[in-house]
Amino acid sequence: MNKRFNALVQLLNEKLKLFLYISFGIFLFILFFQPFPLIRFDFNNRLIFVAGFGAITFLFMFIHGLSVSRINNPLVQNGDGHDLLIILSGFLLLSLSSVSFAFYLRYVGSVSITFHIMAKIIFICFVPPVLIQWYDSSSRIKHMVEALILEKKLIQNRIEKYEDDLLNQYIEFNSESNTEPFNLKVSEIAFVRSADNYVEIVYRENDGLKKRLIRNTLKNIELQLKVYSNFVRCHRICIVNMHLKGFVVICIGRNFCRTKP
Repeated sequence: MNKRFNALVQLLNEKLKLFLYISFGIFLFILFFQPFPLIRFDFNNRLIFVAGFGAITFLFMFIHGLSVSRINNPLVQNGDGHDLLIILSGFLLLSLSSVSFAFYLRYVGSVSITFHIMAKIIFICFVPPVLIQWYDSSSRIKHMVEALILEKKLIQNRIEKYEDDLLNQYIEFNSESNTEPFNLKVSEIAFVRSADNYVEIVYRENDGLKKRLIRNTLKNIELQLKVYSNFVRCHRICIVNMHLKGFVVICIGRNFCRTKP
């Protein structure tokens, strides 16, 4: 009982306005364009009679929406099954609405049902399934976009956390003689530059920059830094940190590589 009530409440929240808009639109269309001969009615009775078309449309759309929302078959969870369900439900709504319109015109409006009248009925009753299908497709696309945006945010958060963890790792720089070990955080390294038989490491300390010379080759240092994607060899004598916060590394030419706040 609770499931049925919850399904009814969900349907009212999601599609009540849509059903009312479609029903009111059909009411206005029949009232102003008068596709059916309603000469036997005066103005007030004509309004009431035409309102019946809107009521019939709303009733069948509501029943159709409630029936579709209660279907929970695993076979319709994939794309093909879902499309088949949409086609069958739309055809059922079109058929029931057309038959009801025809009976309503014949037995309440005393209108003779001809081929021309029936074609108009089918044309009018074709509108609700199309609009409902358009609304459902738009809703599904909207939910998919929202889910993708949420997934993107989660991935971005994971990437940021990974980058923060990566930038907080320490790298140990050694000279070729394995003396004078020198430890630096990845986030503190500004750039590394070749200086003859030495390598000059420029790093951030507090709010300033400092330099340190170690006896090594730039090729060996590059192998150490290769696992970190934020280091790029912009010149054959210089490797820079692209994610250095607070400074901009400028590397132009052979002997010009410096940092700028």
